[in-house]
Amino acid sequence: MNEPDVTLTDYALGLECALFALWLLAYGQADHPLRAWFIIFFVSIGLAAFTGGTVHGYFPNQGTLGHTLLWLTTLIAIGVTALSGWAIGAQLYFSATIAAWVTRGAGIVFGLYCVVVLFSTRDFFVAVVHYLPATIFLLIVYVLVYQRAQETAVLSGLLGLILTFIAAGVQQTQLSFHPVYLSHNALYHVLQAVALFLIYWSARWFVIVSRGI
Repeated sequence: MNEPDVTLTDYALGLECALFALWLLAYGQADHPLRAWFIIFFVSIGLAAFTGGTVHGYFPNQGTLGHTLLWLTTLIAIGVTALSGWAIGAQLYFSATIAAWVTRGAGIVFGLYCVVVLFSTRDFFVAVVHYLPATIFLLIVYVLVYQRAQETAVLSGLLGLILTFIAAGVQQTQLSFHPVYLSHNALYHVLQAVALFLIYWSARWFVIVSRGI
């Protein structure tokens, strides 16, 4: 296994997200409009973590078919995460009509993104450009929702989103505690695990504990 710290923390992220999705599926209110999108959100992140970890661990050679298919799956899964982020943010704060238009627009952008990664470039920077606006949008919506609701669980989600930006900064600056056992990518995954738990806690409140706001 190459980069065991990165691979194993990626797999742990995938397992964490799978559990969150299963809990929302099992206990979430079936008629809640956010339930499906939160499940898609966690499933897509979990899939990206699993395939990305497999690339790091077993298919580092870009010339192999395994690397190509796994990396392509990772990029598309990240695109799905961005799409779900737009949909969640729109439904959390706006009317059903506006939320539908935002989701349709995000779906069109996601389609264009898929065309780019399938037929043009598979540079990770393209994925960053695609999901960053969705993350910022969701962060702003959480701020607005918290101002209106003053609910601890919403604050949890807001802090989780802030932590995702901190984690990204750690990754980009290549801050690490150990070059082998906890490299900057592995530390990024650890911070992301905490951030995703905080986001899940808010999702739980929206679709399991209450009917939202």
